[in-house]
Amino acid sequence: MELLLGNEWTVEPAGGTTGEAYIAWAGEQKLFLKRNSSPFLAVLSAEGIVPKLLWTKRLENGDVITAQRWVHGRELRASDMNRADVAGLLSKIHASSELLDMFKRIGNEPLTPSIIIENLKSQMQLDDTFPPLFQEALHYLLAAYSEVVSSPMVVCHCDINHNNWMINSSNELYLIDWDGATVADPAFDLGLLLYEYIPVSEWEQWLRHYGLALTNNLKRRMHWYVTADALERALYHRSRGFNQKAASWTDYLRRLVYGTV
Repeated sequence: MELLLGNEWTVEPAGGTTGEAYIAWAGEQKLFLKRNSSPFLAVLSAEGIVPKLLWTKRLENGDVITAQRWVHGRELRASDMNRADVAGLLSKIHASSELLDMFKRIGNEPLTPSIIIENLKSQMQLDDTFPPLFQEALHYLLAAYSEVVSSPMVVCHCDINHNNWMINSSNELYLIDWDGATVADPAFDLGLLLYEYIPVSEWEQWLRHYGLALTNNLKRRMHWYVTADALERALYHRSRGFNQKAASWTDYLRRLVYGTV
């Protein structure tokens, strides 16, 4: 990285699970660098969804390095997720025809309910010791399939954890880390966010900032996707021997299936 920027730059890993992100600085200048970032980073930057993209360079080995303006600010806290501008930015993302067109051009396959169910079935076939709850969850997803099969498709971030939301010193909000984004029902993002961060009594108000009414259909779709996500995570952690996390997700799945959350 230093060779790419010049000897006057200092580059250090930025952390994270992929090890592909870096922080670079030279004097008062500071950049966020990433190797092989999302191919639609330019569109995200142009729409003000992520910090401004400054340049892109392709290395001899084919890797692509992107440099973004460094954000002087902080990650959102869990308690910040009820902010109106969080709802507004997520609505802007879901409504973006430019993002959707970009996904279609790069051949992104929408994450449909049928694909989700087939993926879950495949994971369950690899583990014949899973608890009966997992089969009950799958039966629910199959029984409620008609509620979600004809839903609208938009670009979803798919990892709306509060750590992926950043606000700068000028109170400008960004949603970063787009590596897992795909085309899906907006209820996927909405369900994960509302179930995790917003009390049920405040869903209607939060969704007003988003620009959507809290209908029974939306409630059922959000519950479907949150249940599918919980089952997938429980299976994932079981398969890797992460017993504590698997138990936590299994407990959450139980509350979803039996209607206590």
